[in-house]
Amino acid sequence: MSEFDDPTAQGIISQSRGPVRARVVGNTSISIRALGPNHRTRLLKHLLSLEAEDRFLRFGYVANDGQIRSYVERLDFVNDAVFGVFNHRLHIVAMAHLAIYKAPGGAPVGEFGVSVAPSLRGQGIGGRLYERAALHARNEGVEVLQIQALAGNAPMLAIARKRGATVHRHGAESEAYLKLPRPDLESRLQEIIETYWADLHYSLAAQSRIWLGLLQGFQVVRSRAIKAGKICSP
Repeated sequence: MSEFDDPTAQGIISQSRGPVRARVVGNTSISIRALGPNHRTRLLKHLLSLEAEDRFLRFGYVANDGQIRSYVERLDFVNDAVFGVFNHRLHIVAMAHLAIYKAPGGAPVGEFGVSVAPSLRGQGIGGRLYERAALHARNEGVEVLQIQALAGNAPMLAIARKRGATVHRHGAESEAYLKLPRPDLESRLQEIIETYWADLHYSLAAQSRIWLGLLQGFQVVRSRAIKAGKICSP
């Protein structure tokens, strides 16, 4: 597999957590973008790249390729929120799904799920996705953000505990609950700023790839022209 085709290739686009500074996690800066229906193909590629054990931890069962395709096709980008982390080749290397359930007469409840490419784990990316999802959930009026995970999924439960969630174990499964504060002007501005910077950095990365492609094409043409000149010279 070439570096271009590798969904776990390094090189994450930087993202600002606040108004002016980039957010660095471990040795890597990350950009978290809100995704839409046009990202289904790249989301599918990311999820299909997961090994059986990772699929088991992410979905609670070893989802086959068909089940993953069905999951991606059913993603609700209107009522839910999906966030992604891109590498320098604009491949999705991590994603989070925030499902929002709005019960009649009650406050909406959010459920969080995440997956990170194996080569990027241990760098805090899952935690940043959790924080981003919690911010959006808060601004949507969600009062409780929950995670349902297998009891053996220590990294997922650690993400929740570290950010103040209460974890309850029920046999082979665990549930984590994080009480969210009410939205305010600061939280809404923070989400607007994070969205703006993530989109800006993604656009810059996309433009850089276009210019790099043009430069490489020019170099190929130049090299061929030089070779042709040498052949034709007396």
